[in-house]
Amino acid sequence: MSSYIENGENIKSCIILCGGKSSRMGRDKGSMIIKDKPMIKHILATLNHQINEAVIVLNDSKRIARYREFIDPEDYAYRIAFVEDKIKNKGPMPGIMTGLGEINSDYALILPCDSPYVSSDYINTIFREINRDYQAIVPYHDPENKLRTSEPLHSIYNKNIIPEIENLISSDVLHIKGLIEKIDTKFVLIDNKKIEKKEFRNLNRPEDI
Repeated sequence: MSSYIENGENIKSCIILCGGKSSRMGRDKGSMIIKDKPMIKHILATLNHQINEAVIVLNDSKRIARYREFIDPEDYAYRIAFVEDKIKNKGPMPGIMTGLGEINSDYALILPCDSPYVSSDYINTIFREINRDYQAIVPYHDPENKLRTSEPLHSIYNKNIIPEIENLISSDVLHIKGLIEKIDTKFVLIDNKKIEKKEFRNLNRPEDI
């Protein structure tokens, strides 16, 4: 078992990012109906019995209220918290920072709300990769260029990177791969064996559905 368990701690946290503008889709993606239920509920169902807490980051109080209408925390075997993004309209990096500030563990898996095909196998696999020598666990596609082909929004981060994120945002550096370059990152190959490429399919446009 990985060094994720330390001093009796065994909390698995997930941060689901729902703060985007969804400009390419033309409507809020997390609440879009996919196969008879909102897209985010596919992710929440997959996380059931896999994690201990989920932090759903949304961009304003109205959106939080809307999501509360169709997400009942009692339906899941883990704690669900709805939080408002501290810095709006700056992309996913502030959402990661906001979510990391709310978790009860040291690490959290980041997932975007528009990736309904992530599986429990992936969740188990990526959590097993946690090593306290690293601040991030990041899957990638091509060994020739790990950073360029990485999947930073399906990665695990330690909350001790919050000051680094704050520094980058203050300098208007908002690309998450810029963050990955600055912290201690463990890259994990997407090899269609241990981790499959289909896990990373997301729905950005109406034609993707």
